[in-house]
Amino acid sequence: MSVFEVAAQAYREALPAMAASTVGGLFAGVVLGGMRAELRAVPGLLVLVPALLATRGNVYGSLGARLSTGLHQGLVEPAFAMDDGLASAVDDRVLAAVTAALANGILASLFASVVAFLTLTTLGDPVAPLPTLLAIALLAGVFSGVALTVAVVSVVFVGFRRGYNPDTLVGPLVTTTGDVFGIAFLLLATRIVLALGGI
Repeated sequence: MSVFEVAAQAYREALPAMAASTVGGLFAGVVLGGMRAELRAVPGLLVLVPALLATRGNVYGSLGARLSTGLHQGLVEPAFAMDDGLASAVDDRVLAAVTAALANGILASLFASVVAFLTLTTLGDPVAPLPTLLAIALLAGVFSGVALTVAVVSVVFVGFRRGYNPDTLVGPLVTTTGDVFGIAFLLLATRIVLALGGI
């Protein structure tokens, strides 16, 4: 393949994912704009938004990269259910990567809520009680982690089986789904915690 053909193929593969990323980012902005009541009810929540969204992108982007590398090296089969004839190590690699991503995402969310609480308290700014921020971060981390794991694994495996380079898909996919699911589940988690009395 010539340089032009390689560039044209990469452009064709990336363009739909980039378009979806733009639309997803706009949708996340609309959801954030509709969270005014929740942001007023939980002081300090707005400080958490960038940290939680960055966490989703970093953690689940890493998951997508690991799966992509495993597919390129032939260490991972692009299948959701493994046959008995395949080595159990394939299952173990995917399961380990997914478990690590979920654990890292939840722990990073909890850490971000503690840092936000301590920073705002030190600055003398109003902030919700630490248990409230922790509960919101925990619920949002679990909900968005499960959704992002399913999205990343599905798109990487399906894209690879259809002849797409999963490295091209991972970045825009994680950006889009991380923003959309991150904001949507942050809103849901906040409403659940507030309905329970702020914990």
